[in-house]
Amino acid sequence: MHTGKGTVVELTLENGLRHARISCSTNLIPSPGQYLLAGAASQSDPLPAPLFSTESTSQGFTACAPIPETWTPGTEITLRGPLGRGFALPPSARNVALVAFDDIPARLLNLMKNALGRDAAVVLVCNSSDHQLPDEVEIQPLSALSEACEWADYAAFDVARENLPGLKQMLGGQNQKSVGSVAQALIRTLMPCGGIADCGVCALTLKSNWKMICKDGPVFDWDEI
Repeated sequence: MHTGKGTVVELTLENGLRHARISCSTNLIPSPGQYLLAGAASQSDPLPAPLFSTESTSQGFTACAPIPETWTPGTEITLRGPLGRGFALPPSARNVALVAFDDIPARLLNLMKNALGRDAAVVLVCNSSDHQLPDEVEIQPLSALSEACEWADYAAFDVARENLPGLKQMLGGQNQKSVGSVAQALIRTLMPCGGIADCGVCALTLKSNWKMICKDGPVFDWDEI
């Protein structure tokens, strides 16, 4: 984990939501599924914001929504991270299903890029149609979720904690073996302390125990869930 400074270079509007291109050192760029805690000097931002990357370069990364309303181009921010556990795409994966269950697929796009770089076939399952994707990516609605997961040898989900029961129900209570050979889920919720205080706000009940999303996740193996 590192601490450093970053600068908001540009704000863009995608799917009606604000994204921010941030310049920072390479050791602060989060991998797919990881996050940073970012804070500005403004008194209007009392708590640091968790930032997930949708695209990265050697000069920084693009953080997907939500972006604090007080941030403008030129805003200097303090960054801490990368934090948490990210996705682990198996080198052998050839059929990859990426599932944005209840939101835009932005947090899955870097993982998509990695899969395409390994010549894997990629299917994006979501109900958000307003996004620009490579021609190689097949898009399917959530109604095709079960079929896509049965086809995949690796599946990655992006889901809010409160909607996790709905995802399980839609999959019919399937276990990991019937949801791809390997499956992982990014569980989204509030993470105000970033793993420092064990405040319990982001506690997640798993099959055998409970864990903190901020430091034990936010990506979990599906067979844990």
